Amino acid sequence: MSEITDLGIAQLRDGVRAGIFSAREVAEAFNAAVSGAKALNAFIVETPEHALAAADAADAARAAGDPLKPLAGVPIGMKDLFATKGVQTTAASHMLEGFKPVYELTVSQRLWDAGAGMLGKLNLDQFAMGSSNETSYFGNVISPWRRGGGDNAPLAPGGSSGGSSAAIAARLVPGATGTDTGGSIRQPAAFTGISGIKPTYGRCSRYGVVAFASSLDQAGPMARDVKDCAILLENMAGFDPKDATSLNLPVPNWEEALSGDLRGKKIGIPKEYRLDGSPEEIIKLWDRGIEWVKDAGAEIVEVSLPHTKYALPAYYIIAPAEASSNLARYDGVRYGLRELAEGQNLQDMYAATRAAGFGDEVKRRILIGTYVLSAGFYDAYFTQASKVRSLIARDFENAFTVCDLLLTPTAPSAAFALGEKSADPLAMYLNDVFTVPSSLAGLPAMSVPGGLDAGGLPLGLQIIGRPLDEQGVLGAGLAIEQRAGFTARPEQWW
Repeated sequence: MSEITDLGIAQLRDGVRAGIFSAREVAEAFNAAVSGAKALNAFIVETPEHALAAADAADAARAAGDPLKPLAGVPIGMKDLFATKGVQTTAASHMLEGFKPVYELTVSQRLWDAGAGMLGKLNLDQFAMGSSNETSYFGNVISPWRRGGGDNAPLAPGGSSGGSSAAIAARLVPGATGTDTGGSIRQPAAFTGISGIKPTYGRCSRYGVVAFASSLDQAGPMARDVKDCAILLENMAGFDPKDATSLNLPVPNWEEALSGDLRGKKIGIPKEYRLDGSPEEIIKLWDRGIEWVKDAGAEIVEVSLPHTKYALPAYYIIAPAEASSNLARYDGVRYGLRELAEGQNLQDMYAATRAAGFGDEVKRRILIGTYVLSAGFYDAYFTQASKVRSLIARDFENAFTVCDLLLTPTAPSAAFALGEKSADPLAMYLNDVFTVPSSLAGLPAMSVPGGLDAGGLPLGLQIIGRPLDEQGVLGAGLAIEQRAGFTARPEQWW
């Protein structure tokens, strides 16, 4: 059944509907792929029975002549930042090891209601804090890609949604959920040659998503191509009264309206994104992307986003500040890990629990966040960063007065080797230089694969849209996808 795992979401859905194969055959093929890929460490928990139960329900409905649900016969992977009822949810942290929620988060419930099955919970950077999937308590995820020229160094799959990106690229799942706080869907998508979209902030409910930075976190889909992302997003999005930031708006039929025709569209090219020292391959790919959207009918205009250079510093004040507040709940009292020795008092238990439960990167961000929120530094750091965030959002508003979409690189490089940047947190943070600005502004943004670097590794292009213009972002992504003709896939070594 290996050929089944080569199919994407739309092909699987349509194949089950047409009776080309059964939903159970699909689930069994992907379960086998997951089971045989332990070397990638993409999954923290495997749930083959969940995928089979959803498949059997789809087959029974088809046999009875009942209408099939939108995702009937499609198994997916679930990032382990999502609370799944009765299935361990850890956020890749020792702090939550063994925690089994008694409720289902809104996004996953919508996917199960649409007929999807779950193949397992995917590995990630601990509490979604990282850009390489090296901070997980459960070990590094290893990208299925390898550099050419005999270099067999294990590569980072990007982060924090590295388990999702690796599993899709390796054909272990046809699609997966991810979360994007500062680029955690788009950067791993670029590193592994897949597509991923961060929708407008508020499009997908945050209820049941383990919080990192509440004003930035946004769930979104990752898949092999743009159409599959549109299908998943349609079934993830929607208003949720349990999330105060959820947008009370109808969900468009993004798949049906998908078109790569960009005639009448203006695509902005932000001059500030041509950074000094950017690899020539990144600039060349960007230039090819400009030609591709022109070929699709778009008009190119240069725009300015003057506060771009302040985006990363602002983000790495705001996100850790919100994280330090959100992670205060992990104290060893209510749920999760508890470290308590005889004779310890409550304060000792708090300290011991948090010292044992959190990894180094999480501790680093908590310390930064607590510092910038402290009485003597709140105005100097957090208040100023919030003002800069407003200026960055205004830059985008001004740019969208003269264009409809923006086109940029997704990441400043191809995938790097595990361990190559982890010793220098600042070097790691620079991975988000192209993705953070749109996150601060809450805008929809997508990465699509555009080509390979000299080492044979994927490179991505990013499309950024106006608030709520996921349709425009998906359409431009499709136009690039059609012209890039990206069909490369990693050679199986695992």
